[in-house]
Amino acid sequence: MSNGLHRTLALAACLAYAGAAQAQAGDGQPRPADTKVAAPAPALDDGPYLSYEPGQVSARWVCGGKLIERKIPAPRWPVEVKPECGYPRAIEVSAPATPDSGAPVKRVSRIAALSDVHGQYEIMVQLLRANGVIDQRHEWRYGKGHLVIVGDVFDRGPQVNQALWLIYELERQARKAGGGVHLLLGNHEIMVLANDLRYVNDGYKTNAALLGKPYPELYGPDTVLGRWLRSKPVMAQIDDLLFVHGGIAEEYLALGLERGDANARYRASLGTPKAVWSQDPVLSGLYNGKTSPIWYRGYFTDPQLDQARVDAILHRSGVKRIVVGHTSMKTVGLYFGGAVISVDSSIKNGESGELLIVEDGRLSRGTLDGTRLPLTQAASAED
Repeated sequence: MSNGLHRTLALAACLAYAGAAQAQAGDGQPRPADTKVAAPAPALDDGPYLSYEPGQVSARWVCGGKLIERKIPAPRWPVEVKPECGYPRAIEVSAPATPDSGAPVKRVSRIAALSDVHGQYEIMVQLLRANGVIDQRHEWRYGKGHLVIVGDVFDRGPQVNQALWLIYELERQARKAGGGVHLLLGNHEIMVLANDLRYVNDGYKTNAALLGKPYPELYGPDTVLGRWLRSKPVMAQIDDLLFVHGGIAEEYLALGLERGDANARYRASLGTPKAVWSQDPVLSGLYNGKTSPIWYRGYFTDPQLDQARVDAILHRSGVKRIVVGHTSMKTVGLYFGGAVISVDSSIKNGESGELLIVEDGRLSRGTLDGTRLPLTQAASAED
């Protein structure tokens, strides 16, 4: 099939999908047949979307609204995929990822952490470069340090894949240097994999039509990024810091799950619809919207939660501090006397952002221009 015909059919499919969605109002009632349907959003320059195939890697891009496809022989790993558009650098594709249990990492002298990138690749790059995590070529320069992304790379912004591929590349480079990169799953990764597309940038919906697949299938188990995402934990510990996207609630601790078991259950159940997990008492505790590790906001919204109860959560979790994202703030900040650190600094807005920096136990905020500021008790949540 020619690219032109493929694009025509894909655009028709996209319009049909949009029409079907518009035809059902929020009350579930059909709308009149003459209701106008909004045109699909312009395609994003995007890719690569890479899939494992026997003896090769299949690569696809959307560039200037056109589909580009290439097959790269893979006699051994890694395999280099050169750029077309979207992510601007060559990617070294490794063998399919194996599960990361999130087991504790010890004796780390330098940590940088951020969360809720939400497709704001340029802000993420600026932060990492200004604070010495990557160099001008966007390559690892943090030595034996560790970088933690506390969930929510997906949704909202227009450069989700660029951010994912940078993290993918940095993970390999950091390992080689004796350091580490830890990507944790947040609620938006889990939403996308479960076909909850409420927050997906409209340009990606257009691209999915051009690529001929539903958006979640672009990250299916046979894809490089999909397999990699499915290897990631929800919770990870570095020394006495526990990193988790939403937080640890008392109700979650009542499940009595070991952390490795919880991470394994998340991996095994990714994509499970609510109708299924809501009937399972353990999965319900992992996914429900108020007290699960990926959704919890209680540190910032529960007026009954006091220092003693937070200290008890830390004690039962075996750590001194919990580092969380998910609830947007103006800056990285301390809560409950430093027991809780928020690292969602509203990068999602595409205007600002900060890193948490931990160096030999000292805490600071890394800004967009590389200035280090004291980490202090923070203001209330933005949302």
